[in-house]
Amino acid sequence: MVGLALGDALGAPFEGGPLERLVWWGLGRTRDGRHRTTDDTAMTRDIAESLLACRALDLDDLAQRFARSYRWHRGYGPGAAAMLRSVRRGTDWRVARTAQWPEGSWGNGGAMRAPILGALLHEDGGAAAAAGDAVASVTHAHPEGRAGASILARATAACVRGASPVAIVEEVAAHHADPPWASPWGLVRAFLDAPPSVATLRKELGNEITAIRSVPTALYLGLSSLDEPFEHLLSRTRALGGDDDALGAMAGALWGARHGASALPQHLKDRVEDVGGLAHLARSLAGVSIDWGPGLRAAGP
Repeated sequence: MVGLALGDALGAPFEGGPLERLVWWGLGRTRDGRHRTTDDTAMTRDIAESLLACRALDLDDLAQRFARSYRWHRGYGPGAAAMLRSVRRGTDWRVARTAQWPEGSWGNGGAMRAPILGALLHEDGGAAAAAGDAVASVTHAHPEGRAGASILARATAACVRGASPVAIVEEVAAHHADPPWASPWGLVRAFLDAPPSVATLRKELGNEITAIRSVPTALYLGLSSLDEPFEHLLSRTRALGGDDDALGAMAGALWGARHGASALPQHLKDRVEDVGGLAHLARSLAGVSIDWGPGLRAAGP
């Protein structure tokens, strides 16, 4: 959770074009001068708080928490903002999630908050992927948006287990090979052996808000940086541009899942809002049993 928050908050100032960066220059600091986290971290916090309160994966409770915690200054996308405001007004999330997109969102919003599920269910990659799909479904009805969450949850679980980057890509490729997901994994695998230029990475894997054009990129960025300092990962996501906060959150979560919060640089943790609160929430969640429901095993303390 802390790696996700650092990648999110420290990537957000570099997202988008000049106008978007100017807007975040005004919004992206708290009153005490720390970097503000975006919707990526806010919704991850919602998941943790829902699991703690319910001791179960309760999608109705989660939808309400997503809606209540929505704040425009966190950088929510316009479609997500409209959906959450609708839920806040009383619309069922199963209806609201397709009001803006009849086929459902294929964005990366489900994926950016999925790592917490991979960490909790790290012993079973299939269970992690299923949990990622379920939680993404609250806001993302489209199969691509849900698949992105499943992939990142599975990869995070493998990072916690200590699997090698190549083994993680191979595991993901073996379980997520339906179109359009079959094509990126060969590129990710090749780039691990021969790192591409920023321009090539941007062209071949993408830096956009769609799941298919950001999740493989984040997977590559995170896995190829596991043996590097966290600052190296940040510099690479910043250079790539595009949806920088989401890419930073996803890749940062993978790095954090491998190394733990104590390995993250203290000077960066001091610059981001409420890192201590997130760490406390994570420790609390790690110590409880969760009823994951049918199809998912129960995870003990």
